[in-house]
Amino acid sequence: MSSLPEPAPHADEPHESAGLAERLNWLRAGVLGANDGIVSTAAVVVGVAGATTATGPILTAGAAALIGGAVSMALGEYVSVSSSADSQKALIAQERRELEEMPDEELSELTYLYERRGLSAETAATVARELTAHDALAAHLDAELNIDPDEVVSPWNAAAASAVSFTVGALLPFLTAVLLPAALKIPVTFAAVLVALAVTGGLGAYLGRAPMARPIVRVVIGGVLALGATFLIGTWLGSSGALG
Repeated sequence: MSSLPEPAPHADEPHESAGLAERLNWLRAGVLGANDGIVSTAAVVVGVAGATTATGPILTAGAAALIGGAVSMALGEYVSVSSSADSQKALIAQERRELEEMPDEELSELTYLYERRGLSAETAATVARELTAHDALAAHLDAELNIDPDEVVSPWNAAAASAVSFTVGALLPFLTAVLLPAALKIPVTFAAVLVALAVTGGLGAYLGRAPMARPIVRVVIGGVLALGATFLIGTWLGSSGALG
């Protein structure tokens, strides 16, 4: 039994590893989905509102942008994460097979890898033997491939998180553009979108333990450019008679 005291955790360092990749994947999909939902749907409804104040066209375009965007985000996330998960599973299966077929060679390889990390030959051999006895597969996946077999991400979870977050983000500009009076549609939608983008940018930075100012400025500037461009184009098309 070890007599060494248990180390105190550092508050600013994410030492916990169980499910870390899964949580980071959910965070990435959620933040990106919400930002995309806010910006893309707002750009559509503001562009249409620039051309016409009639509720019907804005409702139709906004609903299409919301539904189509949510489905597209979910499909894209599912395909992307599925490819990554399939690669991870294939590597895990290969490593498991190698451990079964040539355990001595794998032990020598693990020892060599720890020597490469700076351990002496004797210490590396001891570490390799003890880790192999504890969990050979996990030891090799960590040292060789930097993979945790318990952290293979789920494409279904990522797709669901992306679709839900996109929808939640899209509902804000959609509802403001559809429900508000004509005189308030564009200014309130602009203001609501920029505030929402600042919140999601800051939340993503906070949860990722990064400084908040730069991400907030990035997403707000991007939102201003997207909304400004679509509003100007919609206004031009409406005034030019190109839609009539």
